[in-house]
Amino acid sequence: MLKPRITIREMLVEDIAAVVTLGYTLFTAESPTLYRCWDEDDVLELYQNSKSLCLVAVTPEGHVVGFALGSLLEKPGRPWKYGWLEWLGVADAFKRRRLARRLVNRLLDRFIEQNVRIMLVDTSEDNQHALRFFRKFGFEQEHRHIYMSINLDSHPKVIGRKFALELED
Repeated sequence: MLKPRITIREMLVEDIAAVVTLGYTLFTAESPTLYRCWDEDDVLELYQNSKSLCLVAVTPEGHVVGFALGSLLEKPGRPWKYGWLEWLGVADAFKRRRLARRLVNRLLDRFIEQNVRIMLVDTSEDNQHALRFFRKFGFEQEHRHIYMSINLDSHPKVIGRKFALELED
């Protein structure tokens, strides 16, 4: 059976809801903390500030089945411009069809057109699938950093606040 041709194009305002919804299916509470930050405000901000770097993969029927969202980072007084692949996702039913590769390649082209000197991406250190994927593009300068979190639900001040609220009721 012939698979329908998926098109990669710039995200439109009417795609934002579909991108956010797809992201919520890909980046869940079970995802590492790094991915749980997925938020519709971030998508909207990226679209408003870097529209040409927000790409979607769509079916012939117009359904969004993947996305690559990028941004530019320029430091005042510095000659280098950085391109950041902030979010990449493909619907489970459309994986293994080279959509992620096509999205990254198209974003890479956009960065080159905008004179980006260094492209950045980050992922969880234990996400071996993503590491292998990005290494195929030539990402090789891995810089380890510690990303820490704390669940404030068990913090004494939060517990105290909850207790005080219960007393008020």
